[in-house]
Amino acid sequence: MAAITYLECTKCGEHTSADEPQTVCRNDGGVLYVRYDLSALRSTFIPSKLSGRTPTMWRYAEVLPEAEPVSLGEGFTPLLPSREYANVYIKDEGRNPTGSFKARGLSAAVTMARAYGLKELAIPSAGNAAGALAAYSAAAGITAHIFMPKDVPLANRVECESYGAHITLVDGLISDCARMVAEKVEKEGWFDVSTLKEPFRVEGKKTMGYEVAEQLGWHMPQGIIYPTGGGVGLIGMSKAFDEMQQLGWIGPERPQMVAVQAAGCAPVVKAWDANNTVTDFWCDASTLAAGLRVPKAYGDYLILDILKRTGGVALAVSDQEIMDALRHWARVEGIFAAPEGAAALAAYRTLRARGFFSPDDSVVLFNTGSGLKYLDVIEADKQAAKPPAPVSRQIGGIIGPY
Repeated sequence: MAAITYLECTKCGEHTSADEPQTVCRNDGGVLYVRYDLSALRSTFIPSKLSGRTPTMWRYAEVLPEAEPVSLGEGFTPLLPSREYANVYIKDEGRNPTGSFKARGLSAAVTMARAYGLKELAIPSAGNAAGALAAYSAAAGITAHIFMPKDVPLANRVECESYGAHITLVDGLISDCARMVAEKVEKEGWFDVSTLKEPFRVEGKKTMGYEVAEQLGWHMPQGIIYPTGGGVGLIGMSKAFDEMQQLGWIGPERPQMVAVQAAGCAPVVKAWDANNTVTDFWCDASTLAAGLRVPKAYGDYLILDILKRTGGVALAVSDQEIMDALRHWARVEGIFAAPEGAAALAAYRTLRARGFFSPDDSVVLFNTGSGLKYLDVIEADKQAAKPPAPVSRQIGGIIGPY
């Protein structure tokens, strides 16, 4: 594994030591990136070195922090060729422990929390990050404090309870949960592992970028469509591509990064359409894709910059389009996706129709989680879509031949 050279602020560029646990830049609150001496690795860490390694995200140990991993087998999920669209691939993150891509980031964050000797971690979550933190904290012998909206999918609450986490259900959105976490962290001395409030969840998520490149034979796809709430996966993959270029594994080419959001909560899309560099808080956020119900991403400035630099785009899809895509993927591809993941298919359909992607373009769609985590959401949507039953009425007093 790699020794960390320093942590770098993504706003002001200041370098900070990683000898002690850090959150965000002390000057401007910027997200911190972990930096390694990649030039020293260039001659020894080459793609052929990966052959035969364990198929988890920790196969890329040379570009991950130097610590004993807290691992449940996360990463190296399949990149499945679509049966419907030529040149389209589905990266199925639902195969991860706890059923979503959140396992990657929390594996890395809990690994470093244990290395630093932290005992109590706290997180606000729309659901899947909570389950992942609960699982990895249990594996590490660390206490997890979780704050979730009270209307999270049932599976998320049940799994957190099963892992022994301390749960607070909040009458509000993830932004309300985050405010409560900040208050508790200050009062109780817990360590905050909120999205982009510490540097290591990005390190876990970036392995998705390494995997896409490796699974495509070190060729970049034309595009990557990523369901975007907090956007850590999109940010992490961009960091991975930059690292791989420094290592000499790829050239300067980059996929066009696409951020897809739900129409009922689309702050990144609104900012993108207005050519803004940051987002406004999205009021009255509403979507059945719980992971996309993030009114304002902490790393919004990074997301928008990545879209611009790669010639990408942000777009919103409706809940109806999401649920149609979810059922379509299940029936055509045999993939039972989370609603957030199904949004990627809905976005691809729109972008193909607009001519943004052609049939010849290689495009990776990210399914970020398993539909099994959303059975109550999917069933409720199914019942709501049923036509109302006819009103029965009693008929009596009819006399006639039989």
